[in-house]
This record gives sequence, structure tokens and C-alpha cells, in this order.
Amino acid sequence: MSYTIFVNEIFETIQGEATYTGTPSVFVRLQGCPVGCPWCDTKHTWEVELTKQVPPTIMFLKEEDAPTFAEFSVADLMECLDQFQARHIVLTGGEPCIYNLEAHTKAICDSGRTCQIETSGTFPIRADDRCWVTLSPKIDMPGKLEVLEESVHRANEVKYPVGKEGDIKKVTEQVMAKMLPGVPLWLQPLSQSPKATGLCVKTAIAHNWKVSIQTHKFIGVR
Repeated sequence: MSYTIFVNEIFETIQGEATYTGTPSVFVRLQGCPVGCPWCDTKHTWEVELTKQVPPTIMFLKEEDAPTFAEFSVADLMECLDQFQARHIVLTGGEPCIYNLEAHTKAICDSGRTCQIETSGTFPIRADDRCWVTLSPKIDMPGKLEVLEESVHRANEVKYPVGKEGDIKKVTEQVMAKMLPGVPLWLQPLSQSPKATGLCVKTAIAHNWKVSIQTHKFIGVR
């Protein structure tokens, strides 16, 4: 396959959320997202403006958030990943599943690394079967995209951002019924709000769900 992806940035850090919390990871942030979450902290990745395209480099690192991006082939990505020590690779965005990720994720897994995709579930997940899929379903967002049942079925875990009681109702009614047995549901407080955190803890205890507290923010890394 000769698919390419538009990469906004690549950086090494510690995964701070859900199942892989605490795992040294290389984040590959892709450009492009039509979902439009109001609280998004990477809005610079939403638009794909061809005037912002730059050449791919071996170490594609940025000093600040910017809407620039480079087109990466499989070989480009693997050459870049070889510069890092972490063996867990996270494809995030933006919305990574606007791309066909089969070739890139296969190469990552074939190299002996583990691979994770963080997706809103609003696009089909085209990836290697070995890839861990974290579904963070975005319901009733400005982009008016539906969370696909096939994406819910592919998920290895569901991580849902929670700000108020209504969010619990949405995930219960629109996502829980579609989840496969044994797939964990993580509730993640929006913006580390004390009120949202308390709601997540109370709800997790009541239903035997889990709470994701974004540990990377507590230790001061990206």
C-alpha cells in the first residue's frame, strides 16, 4: 500500500490516559478533523491548508502549536520513529481515522512496537488488527457527525469526556448498548474540573466503570 498521512507533529512523552497510562510513548499527531469539539486543545490541527504543507524531516518536532504539516509515507514515518526510544506509538489528531492507516499501523506492529489509535469513532477504523483502538466518542458535536457502530465494535476501550450529568446519559444511551462485552469504559473529567471529577468518580463506583484522570498533566508533560 502507498497511502500517505499528513503529520502535524511527532513527540515522545508518557501516555497519561486510560489503559496505557504511564507507558513511554511516541505521539504522532495527524492533521485534519471535521468533528469540531468546543473544548478541543488542538484546534490548530482541524484544517488541512495546502499552503501550510512543509517537507517531512527525520525529527519532525515543533516548538509551538501550528497548523503546518508534512506528508509522511510509511518509510518516512518508520525512519522518524527510529529516532525515539519509546516503543509504544499513539496515532492521534486531529482525527486520525480520516486516513487509511492500514499500511502505517502494519509497519509499526511489524517492527515490534505496539500501536494505539485515539479516535472519535466518526469514521471507519482502517488499521492493522493488532492496533489498540481507544474510542473517545464525540456525540452531538458541531460537525454533526455520528459515532459509527462499526467503530464502537472495533474499540478495545471507550474513553468518554464528562463535564456534566447529561454526558453520562449520552454515553449510556448512545454508546454503552453498542459496546462489545468486556470492553472497559473510562470516564474522563473535562479540563480536570473538580465537579466533573467528582461526577466521574461517583458514576464509576456506581457502575463499576473506570476513571481516567490525565496523569500526564499532573506530572507536567505533554
